[in-house]
Amino acid sequence: MDILFYHLTETKMDDALPPLLEKCVERGWRVAVQTISDERAAVLDAHLWTFRAESFLPHGTDQAAHADAQPILITPGQGNANAASVRFLVDGAEPPDLAGYQRVVFMFDGYDEAQLALARSQWKKLKGEGHTLSYWQQNGDGRWEKKA
Repeated sequence: MDILFYHLTETKMDDALPPLLEKCVERGWRVAVQTISDERAAVLDAHLWTFRAESFLPHGTDQAAHADAQPILITPGQGNANAASVRFLVDGAEPPDLAGYQRVVFMFDGYDEAQLALARSQWKKLKGEGHTLSYWQQNGDGRWEKKA
């Protein structure tokens, strides 16, 4: 399993997440995006329909019909209703059991102390369990650079 930590320093989550989700869809991966509340899931759901005029990201929330058929499922829960192989944890969401995922991505706001603390805690815990982790940070242009 690949475990990646994405440290947002130049853009906000709502700007950084959609391009990463597009890459997942291009690769044919099913994705679960776990956030912290139903309200936040609804905001992300609306944003993914409108973030760029020429884009189409097939997705839905776990509150909608056919959640199990969604290529990208947005949820505040820890389940895996769409049998995703990739899980994004955003907004400081607490991770579920990560077994069964091929890739897990922790995305955190570098200006939110609570999200930073949670990311550090998760890094330490997962490293202690023997997982191989990678750390990515945005450069001044908002592009991702591997730092560790």
